[in-house]
Amino acid sequence: MSSYSKTPDAIARLTPEQFRVTQQNGTERPGTGEYLENHAPGIYVDIVSGEPLFASSDKFESGCGWPSFTRPIEPAHINELRDTTHGMVRVEVRSTHGDSHLGHVFPDGPADRGGLRYCINSASLRFIHRDDMQAQGYGEYLDQVGERR
Repeated sequence: MSSYSKTPDAIARLTPEQFRVTQQNGTERPGTGEYLENHAPGIYVDIVSGEPLFASSDKFESGCGWPSFTRPIEPAHINELRDTTHGMVRVEVRSTHGDSHLGHVFPDGPADRGGLRYCINSASLRFIHRDDMQAQGYGEYLDQVGERR
């Protein structure tokens, strides 16, 4: 079992935008995220802790301006919290071990895939291509990055 944690070194490596999003609960501008148009097979991990969050097979085009997923790759790595900021009631999504702000989850995803839309900031993620997963310690998730589930 891998160990994931938030370390001072990991925080120091963040770009200003990654820091603003993950540590200060920011949101990147819609349509600007690095992974919005990424269609390669692989997994998305927390930029701070490295914990696996989402699989490419669960990514879909939602039209919202941020990468969207139908479910987390490992539910234990996601915390969902009530968010009442900005005059709205939403469900914030944070990584469990890194405590990074990732985005929000909404109940308007594809009905045939569970009905959820995890709307996630690219700045909170690091993408690991399927070809690199084994070498980077994520081989146990290779079976989750094939065709869309």
